[in-house]
Amino acid sequence: MSARRGRPRHPDVLTPAEWRIVDAVRHGMSNRQIAARRGVSLDAVKFHTANAVAKLGLPGRAALRAWRGVPAGSASGGMSMSGELRLGAIGQIARPVSDVAVAARWYGEVLGLPHLYTFGDLAFFDCGGTRLMLSAAEEPDGGGQPSILYFRVGDIHAAHDTLVARGVEFSHVPHLIHKHGSGVEEWMAFFTDPDGHPLAIMAQTPAPAGTDADR
Repeated sequence: MSARRGRPRHPDVLTPAEWRIVDAVRHGMSNRQIAARRGVSLDAVKFHTANAVAKLGLPGRAALRAWRGVPAGSASGGMSMSGELRLGAIGQIARPVSDVAVAARWYGEVLGLPHLYTFGDLAFFDCGGTRLMLSAAEEPDGGGQPSILYFRVGDIHAAHDTLVARGVEFSHVPHLIHKHGSGVEEWMAFFTDPDGHPLAIMAQTPAPAGTDADR
């Protein structure tokens, strides 16, 4: 009997590459933005998106924005929240800047904030336990865009469902933002206040014991 050839079947509904693209779509990124952030071709993004849509039986790319799937083995899918929802401390503030590299040097060297890590075109600093994220502003001058407040929660999926039941409209469902080398997962979901100002809930979940840190 001849041995099977080709890539072994992945045990999840989506492959790791497809999950990365789907999470970026759920974050509101365009195909071109995903390609630039991930360092892959636009055709590769379109290919993985089409495969994910077909596997999930969705009508199209837009439906991925509201899809609530969680990767197999993710700690985020196995948590539960009991009692009344209580938002935790502000875990992160996003600050749009005109030039991320220039701003990162200023916040780090002039203000002396400890640099945590840089992910693509995002730079993160510690502000006494609250994380500051610097990102490129949509407007060239970096102005006119409010900072985003990110509230920590224990179970992001339960918190999302509770807030939806209270009438909160989410623009982005809970989705994986980043997976650290340690295996810690960063999950976020976005909504707005009555004035349209952006807010978010965030959760950090450890990787299940005995799993590979990178997917």
